[in-house]
Amino acid sequence: MLNADELVPTRLSRRVAPLPAVLAENGPVFDDRPNVLADASVEAARTPIEAGELPPAFVRAGPRAELAFDPADVRAGLVTCGGLCPGLNDVIRSITFSLLYLYGVDQIDGFRYGYAGVAGEDPPPLALNHDVVDSIHREGGTLLGSSRGPQDVDRMVDNLVQRKISILFCIGGDGTLRGASAISAAAARRGIDLAVVGVPKTIDNDLLWVDRSFGFPTAVEMATEAISVAHNEARGAFNGVSIVKLMGRHSGFIAAHATLANPDCNVCLVPEVPFELDGPSGLLAFLDRRLARSRHCVIAIAEGAGQGFVAADGFDESGNKRLGDVGTFLRDRITEHFHTTGLPGTVRYIDPSYLVRGGPANAVDAEFCVSLGQHAVHAGMAGFTDVMVGHWNQRFTIVPLQAATQRRRQLEPEGPIWQRVVQTTRQPVFTNGPPTDRT
Repeated sequence: MLNADELVPTRLSRRVAPLPAVLAENGPVFDDRPNVLADASVEAARTPIEAGELPPAFVRAGPRAELAFDPADVRAGLVTCGGLCPGLNDVIRSITFSLLYLYGVDQIDGFRYGYAGVAGEDPPPLALNHDVVDSIHREGGTLLGSSRGPQDVDRMVDNLVQRKISILFCIGGDGTLRGASAISAAAARRGIDLAVVGVPKTIDNDLLWVDRSFGFPTAVEMATEAISVAHNEARGAFNGVSIVKLMGRHSGFIAAHATLANPDCNVCLVPEVPFELDGPSGLLAFLDRRLARSRHCVIAIAEGAGQGFVAADGFDESGNKRLGDVGTFLRDRITEHFHTTGLPGTVRYIDPSYLVRGGPANAVDAEFCVSLGQHAVHAGMAGFTDVMVGHWNQRFTIVPLQAATQRRRQLEPEGPIWQRVVQTTRQPVFTNGPPTDRT
């Protein structure tokens, strides 16, 4: 059960300057009381209220009346880590412009190629200013470059101290956020007033306590386009089958939402819902029935689905278990099935992953990235540390990194998103037992 104390963010005790007038006079100023419910349901709130306690809630993100740093003395650092994602440059631009024009901070170091740059490795940091970041939002990727893998925490803190960094903004996924938490803890042990603020980056939308992450809407939009192309290919062949492999190592949010956005998809396979290939209720038997009726089928599969068929050995540089290529496995297995049964058919395979993650953000993501960057700067200037900026229950929040990195967020097989998927595709449960074909 969630403990309300787990959601209380850390804030440096120092208060050295008031909020700049441009913010104090033109918008709301927030306090540190928790007021964004972790679970907005009546059932979840009833028990603590009846016990005379407040339900677990997050602190609202936004400007604070008192700052932990004098803007004239601040040198900020910014780093992007992990895989590419639409919107990275939008966040870099928003953080830079917010520091420059909301707080008057004009010393901003952009560390190159992830935590390796924070540790002091070449190339040296890029000085971020208006001219450098003004048009980067029109481009995909990250101006600063990125990398995976851990770095020595003490070495990173040493470099931050040497460069007189007051606030470090870390843009990345769960591994990056764990690194940010380690940097914050090491600085605290040394008695260093360093604010470390994370900006969650997960194109898979799988970070805990983040109901919406940047890059995800763009990924869903591009995935729906891939499904449309796959549908055209499938319909253009007798017994045509198109397979679209989408991102989603542990969570199938992209595949699920793309299926909902484009009902031309007939089957959606995700890591959270096991499936079988053989047997009367397996995928191949369903495919035979589907082709007999409609002569085509479109399958969207998340990269982490069906790993029991294609388990791979080892781990990548970020410590993630390597995935087997379930997309090509399914393509080859369906092709083999056609040969074995003598059923004439054509299998097409589409993997748009790098087209999705390396492109620029769409309008929905771009707007969201501006807000994330602004709230990250508000949090850093107020002295919050070991936190990230989240979005939960329609509000921007300040989330302790320990709470955010406990586990990954996943689809619930009995939850409303997945139930809408199966209602849309009318696909069966692909495990053997009583037939559940809804078509």
